[in-house]
Amino acid sequence: MKWLNDSKITLLLLAFVLALMLTARSANADFTFGAPTNVGPIVNGSDDVVGASISADGLELYFASNRPGGHGSYDLWVTTRATTDDDWGEPINLGPIVNSQYPCMAPSISADGLELFFSDWEYGPMIPGGVGSTDTWMVTRQTKEAAWSAPVNVGRPVNYSGGDICPTMSADGLSLYFASGAGRGGSGFYDLWVATRPTKGEDWGQPVNLGRPVNSSGAELAPSLSAEGLTLLFSITFTGQDFDLWMTTRATRDDNWGPPVKLRAPVNTSAVETFPSISADGSTLYFCSDRAGGFGQNDIWQVPIYRCGDKDHPYPIGDLNQDCRVDLFDLALLCAHWLECTAPECH
Repeated sequence: MKWLNDSKITLLLLAFVLALMLTARSANADFTFGAPTNVGPIVNGSDDVVGASISADGLELYFASNRPGGHGSYDLWVTTRATTDDDWGEPINLGPIVNSQYPCMAPSISADGLELFFSDWEYGPMIPGGVGSTDTWMVTRQTKEAAWSAPVNVGRPVNYSGGDICPTMSADGLSLYFASGAGRGGSGFYDLWVATRPTKGEDWGQPVNLGRPVNSSGAELAPSLSAEGLTLLFSITFTGQDFDLWMTTRATRDDNWGPPVKLRAPVNTSAVETFPSISADGSTLYFCSDRAGGFGQNDIWQVPIYRCGDKDHPYPIGDLNQDCRVDLFDLALLCAHWLECTAPECH
């Protein structure tokens, strides 16, 4: 086999390093997003939608809305479908036991479908049974066919005297992520926190701030955790108006969260994008936006997620070991097999 001359080796190495630089950010995650589509006028209507949460089986979509037929300013609603290939049906109000004259916002359904968390979002007189200005509440049911219970305040230490909003629970039911106000301490106006418990039957422990690099000087809100617990999506605003979706990942559930990455267009636009919810199978991201093409104020949108290695998402250029990352391991693999190349361009 002929040795490559020095100039050709240099050019090929430079080309590889350039590919590494250009693809590093997009290759850090093992998926990309497709084009968002509106879930339609039956769900969204002409009014406001705040928060969206998809059930683990993909057959229930919970949201908050000020649409007619409710019991307060914002109520909790659910739309259902027979299969994931069917259209969503007419939304159903969760009723006067769950909803009240107080605004109910940001619902999040548990993986087993038996617990529904939400925020009261009442900036004013404390709601009876509350802890702070806004609290995390929960309703439960014995089976998916049973009626929901009356709301129960999650209580301390999850809630505190300030504002706690946008709860979401891990698939195993042992971690509760939420946003909490600056009065609790942290980096910005609202930070992301997590409370954990050893088993489902035990109380929540003292919440822990996710810290930097996840939290910033802005307001981190509306977390959504993937089923395997390795991807966390949330929204950030620095002005109270420019909400965008961001994502952080970790290699294992014992690792720290990595630096957040802002989702690219067409998921984020100049409009509001917030309240993400990842389907359990990892195929679809739901979120709220007031972008053009909607039917109301904020609408629920959905966007497909393409996994690295699928036919719709080939491996990145330079990903020689096909681990969905272009990194120094690929460079080492290139160097190790440099002289094994038999293609004409290698000689």
